[in-house]
Amino acid sequence: MSGDGARAWVHRAVRLVEADANRSADTHLRVLPLPPAWGVQLYLKDESTHPTGSLKHRLARSLFLFGLANGDIGPGTTLVEASSGSTAVSEAYFARMLGLEFVAVVPRTTAVAKLELIRRHGGRLHLVDRPGEVYAVAEGFGARDGWHYLDQFAMASTVTDWRGNNNIACSIFGQMALEENPEPEWIVVGAGTGGTSATIGRYCRHTRRRTRLAVADPEGSAFAEAWRTGSRTVTAPGSAIEGIGRPRVEPSFVPGVIDLVETVPDAESVAAVRILHERTGIRAGASTGTNLALALRLVDRLRREGRPGSVVTLICDDGSRYGDTYYDDAWVAARGWDVAAARERLEPLFGDA
Repeated sequence: MSGDGARAWVHRAVRLVEADANRSADTHLRVLPLPPAWGVQLYLKDESTHPTGSLKHRLARSLFLFGLANGDIGPGTTLVEASSGSTAVSEAYFARMLGLEFVAVVPRTTAVAKLELIRRHGGRLHLVDRPGEVYAVAEGFGARDGWHYLDQFAMASTVTDWRGNNNIACSIFGQMALEENPEPEWIVVGAGTGGTSATIGRYCRHTRRRTRLAVADPEGSAFAEAWRTGSRTVTAPGSAIEGIGRPRVEPSFVPGVIDLVETVPDAESVAAVRILHERTGIRAGASTGTNLALALRLVDRLRREGRPGSVVTLICDDGSRYGDTYYDDAWVAARGWDVAAARERLEPLFGDA
């Protein structure tokens, strides 16, 4: 394709991706009912309502816009990503929108429903046996002529406009404007690439908010220890909670903008998301449970200190992807997670609203 033809293609591609943002950028901010006497409100930013059903829709859109504007993506480019599932689902969606081939390098243990969604959106799968292999394999594909490695783990904190442009932080504060306590005491997120926490933390500092940022880290992840010690060379076994936690400190993880990182046991992640479903009908993935478990701890601290305020966390993705894993009692029991004991610890934190 000629230079003028390629430029026209890129202009059209940017318009298509931004049109998707016009239709779907804002997601609902839900209230999780708590006892009014506590004086603390808990809100859930429902990222599962994006067209591809997860928070990663925002990241995929940003990666595509950056790649198009940067000259990395053009007509005929084959795209590749290393992913545990949800990012690849969203990237396959945008690749098909632009008529481009997309290959997802994913661990073989990824939830079957996620793999089916990648295929449904037109993506091809390359399965690896060990999660740590995804980086090198995807990078190898990306080095081929006519290919581009989207590289979410390195690029997540770069491609998103943290100053505004309706990023997730901007959206949260806009939706909180008329609430009883409009400036949250805490925003709680998980970290997979680290891009979401980097965006929110930078935005809070840029706009001079007093809101503090907490990262809920699952067992087996390197982020909590890296934040505590200041070392980026920390490694860990890896997380059993899909979408968050990593065996290494990803380039997009920015510890300096984070005020608190706490580890959440896997059993608590599962228990929290199951209680959420029972109380509200919201069926979300276990990473939402990780967020919620820490958010409830922070609500409890505010309540015990007699400090009114609000806490915001995220619903990361749709729980229908995990019917054969986190919502399957036999699957959970096989991992030795004592969900019943975790429920006993968590139930009082939900209160009796």
